[in-house]
Amino acid sequence: MNPVHQSYEKLKQLLLNNPQWPRMYMFKFVVPNKNGNVERVVSLLPPEGKISYKHTENLKYVSVTCIHTMASADHIIEITKNVTEIKGVMAL
Repeated sequence: MNPVHQSYEKLKQLLLNNPQWPRMYMFKFVVPNKNGNVERVVSLLPPEGKISYKHTENLKYVSVTCIHTMASADHIIEITKNVTEIKGVMAL
């Protein structure tokens, strides 16, 4: 099993440790501030979520945070996988 797949499995197990769904979840990504990456990330997040941004001092990266009530661990994993497919994006 590759390390990326293992990290998603670990996240899923952590999420399933709390059987109370739906629940609030905070997505947090560090995004290179170029080539429309920030806009691409936001387009993949839940549109009803509360989104906030924080730029690095040199504006090279943007931290994108989205807080939203999620229905399942699988939906959280799906969104995280889709966002991290964008080159240079890191999930926190």
